[in-house]
Amino acid sequence: MKLKTKLCDLLGIQYPILQGGMAWVSTAELAAAVSEAGGLGIIGSGHAPTEWLEEQIKKAKQLTDKPFGVNVMLMSPYVEQNMELIVRERVPVVTTGAGNPGKYIPRLKEVGTKVIPVIPSVALAQRMAKAGVDAVIAEGGESGGHIGELHTMPLVPQVVDAVDIPVIAAGGFFDGRGLVAALALGAQGIQMGTRFMCATECTIHDNVKQLLVKAKDRDTVVTGRTTGHPVRIIRNKLAKQFEEKERQGAPVEELEKLGVGRLRMAMVEGDVQEGSVMAGQICGMIKKIEPAAAIIQDIVTGAEQVVSRLSKGEF
Repeated sequence: MKLKTKLCDLLGIQYPILQGGMAWVSTAELAAAVSEAGGLGIIGSGHAPTEWLEEQIKKAKQLTDKPFGVNVMLMSPYVEQNMELIVRERVPVVTTGAGNPGKYIPRLKEVGTKVIPVIPSVALAQRMAKAGVDAVIAEGGESGGHIGELHTMPLVPQVVDAVDIPVIAAGGFFDGRGLVAALALGAQGIQMGTRFMCATECTIHDNVKQLLVKAKDRDTVVTGRTTGHPVRIIRNKLAKQFEEKERQGAPVEELEKLGVGRLRMAMVEGDVQEGSVMAGQICGMIKKIEPAAAIIQDIVTGAEQVVSRLSKGEF
């Protein structure tokens, strides 16, 4: 069986697997390793300055000659400069979050960059399709970090039915079983973040990796629902502070202030109690730290085995 979809042709990749562009997590080292293994690695720019992103793009080009992407947070104070940099460097793929990339699409398409926004609803997927994006990532609430209201299983097929562009499923994917499930829902591939945090090439602090390896199925919680910007993280002291303040009816400003700098505190400094360890619900499935290539091959082999079994009627 050849595990290839139209998404592979669109992005020039071997397997329909994207690595999520996570701030403070998805550096050039991880992105290049995923791309080298046949998926699409994505650098997470977050709110980092343009100088940092330029270094990462150049490093990724040194580490791989395969396609890779950059995730751009449209609320970043550096978004204009970052988009100019991406156009100048002719980055093959851009994924976007926290806004509408419409104004940047013409320039990006001029240099052949594929534009793929992350969306949490059918309405936004339709709006993005009309704006001319190349595909959408339908992300359910099982994912780590900022989440929407809908979960992956009901979201993905509704988005697939609503748009005529490729849909990539995200939120709750770990292995080949999930990839086959996503394809069955009509998606052209999957995006995964949390499992790749435990890739050997991921540069986050080892404390975070060890926490994920030890995590159980119910170890993530959603904080910040009262702010209108819910975030899924591993339960720790910070999460308990959020929960307590939300129970007390703390104002939005106080809650947002509490979260400032906490992601870097965890991912770079290794404080897994006071820092924000953004991770998805699949963290309980992670049992080891391994190379990105091994993760990709495990997913592909697992998917092929599932398809083979199902084709024989072995349910």
